[in-house]
Amino acid sequence: MTQILEVVTTQNEKLALASSGALALNRPDKMRATRTGGFADVAMGFDGTTLTLLGKNLNIYAQVDVPGTIDHLVDELRNKYHRPAPAADLLMSNPYDQLMPLVVDAKDLGSGVIGGVECDHLAFRTKDVDWQIWMTQGANPHPCRYVITSKDVPGWPQYTIDVRTWKTGADAAQGGFSLNIPKDAKKVEPGALTNFDELGGIFNIKEGQ
Repeated sequence: MTQILEVVTTQNEKLALASSGALALNRPDKMRATRTGGFADVAMGFDGTTLTLLGKNLNIYAQVDVPGTIDHLVDELRNKYHRPAPAADLLMSNPYDQLMPLVVDAKDLGSGVIGGVECDHLAFRTKDVDWQIWMTQGANPHPCRYVITSKDVPGWPQYTIDVRTWKTGADAAQGGFSLNIPKDAKKVEPGALTNFDELGGIFNIKEGQ
């Protein structure tokens, strides 16, 4: 999985920050994810009770008790800890119910090809964001690309996820969902996890953005 986050500077220069990773889900309450980018090498594990965040390059970690489903975890991260995950709606048990209620316009843009795979290209508009999705054609459709455009930010930056490999059932990666924490890793509070997302310390976020 490849992620591209665009940022717009105060000089109206648009920059694209790239990272790669993997995500494994076992519904309703297990998830494991990794992401490596220019500023962070991170892992996240959720076993239905505890969320663990590990900064491999920083050798620090944080844990939060969030018992419940993946749906509940996404809501807690967004509402309680103010850490909304871009494209997290796709992780929910019913993405349609998360994405469609605010849609004011939809377009079928026909076929597109992502990574050599023919997909149906759909575009949607809401008040605050535009989003597009490319779904593989055939009996078992799945997303190949998902693009979110933030219309309330000057320059309309985008967040793009490309899914390179999609596996389900027995073909999906196996293993535990609790992370192995290095013995010398330092435990910190969740709010102390710096350089943990796509934006490194060289970026100062403008108030209100």
